[in-house]
Amino acid sequence: MPDGRGTDLQGKVSRRAVLRAIAAGSVGFGLAACAGATISFLPSASAGSPAASPTNEPTPTPAPTASAAPIASPSPTSDLATLRRKISRLLLVGFRGLEIQSTDPITVALAGGLGGVILFDKHQQTGGWRNISSPDQLSRLTRALRDAAPLPLIVAIDQEGGRVSRLNPAKGFPATRSEAEVGATGDPAVALAAGRGMGRTMAAAGIDLDLAPVVDVNIDPSNPAIGALGRSFSSDPSVVAAMAEAEIRGLHGAGVHATIKHFPGLGSANANTDFDAVDVTATWTEAELEPFQTLIAAGLPDAVMSAHILNRHLDPDWPASLSPATIDGLLRKKLGWNGVVVTDDLDAVAITSQFTRPEAIARAIEAGNDLLTFANQAHYFPDLVAQLLDEIVGLVGSGRISEARLDQSIARLEALAIPLVPG
Repeated sequence: MPDGRGTDLQGKVSRRAVLRAIAAGSVGFGLAACAGATISFLPSASAGSPAASPTNEPTPTPAPTASAAPIASPSPTSDLATLRRKISRLLLVGFRGLEIQSTDPITVALAGGLGGVILFDKHQQTGGWRNISSPDQLSRLTRALRDAAPLPLIVAIDQEGGRVSRLNPAKGFPATRSEAEVGATGDPAVALAAGRGMGRTMAAAGIDLDLAPVVDVNIDPSNPAIGALGRSFSSDPSVVAAMAEAEIRGLHGAGVHATIKHFPGLGSANANTDFDAVDVTATWTEAELEPFQTLIAAGLPDAVMSAHILNRHLDPDWPASLSPATIDGLLRKKLGWNGVVVTDDLDAVAITSQFTRPEAIARAIEAGNDLLTFANQAHYFPDLVAQLLDEIVGLVGSGRISEARLDQSIARLEALAIPLVPG
């Protein structure tokens, strides 16, 4: 939707799209055929599915203090330090603290090349303060995080508006309207203003990636993960797309990158993947893909977040976030998305109840994800990054994950790290 900046904004959007395509090793997005077309992307039952199925017995979750992957030798093409730095770029990790000290594990991880941090206002377990107490404190924290990082650092947050707002009045930030409230106005100008306002708040706080907007269609208003929390713009996919487009333009105008979520659509779920395994096969429809298709065709998102839902229409065996058929097949090849794919929290029960952490990581990378999110909320490990590095080094050493695959994701993430110019 127009936002008063005309061709200048369009030029910036095109530049982002080209940079992402170059980083991914592709000539272009191949979106022309998608724009305005009727979509029909359901694969055959076996398309893109792995040979083995996890449906017999859930794989036990590893003990919290134990690494579930053996530490194997690094690839012969890379020394161990270089390999660990590469792996670090693929991690988006949460930590506790309103400030950081030089000896803190998160500071050590940043010095080792950690790709990103995700900030929260409170602890999931205790309800106490986590990373945010006031605007001034948060600005000091993000400056310290960036100062500790020798490479460009992604500082991410869930700032959707309404109930899912880590920057909220209780911590001294402006009040925001939920996506449901914004969508009910039917006015994209309201969404544009909402995105611009939240973007300015985030930019002032030193945050450059919003894990929003939600583009799930409000299929089930009682959905505990989406509808019941006011996280969807509308039950009409075209309204969702129009409102999300305007909000993203507002975020971009403030210099903040935007992430559309939760692919391939969470609006019809009857449970929350944070706390349950969720199967949407009986409730999901192709209409839930339409906002993703429209926004990707417009070249607007900076990242797409994959959901942990099982959708047997798209893959009979694997949750979407771990499914090559869904991420590499549908999102990348059919919808033409060549940019960053970020997972939803891999500590979610929908994943930990079925897979060991190394297995989930391996499958997430194999599926086509680039940035692996570990909120570090459900269970807290101060040295989580060190644990993850050991486990992924083991996956590379065993031959399960190749360094070439890591390099592919790093190239996409480097494109995401290009700052947006506020306008």
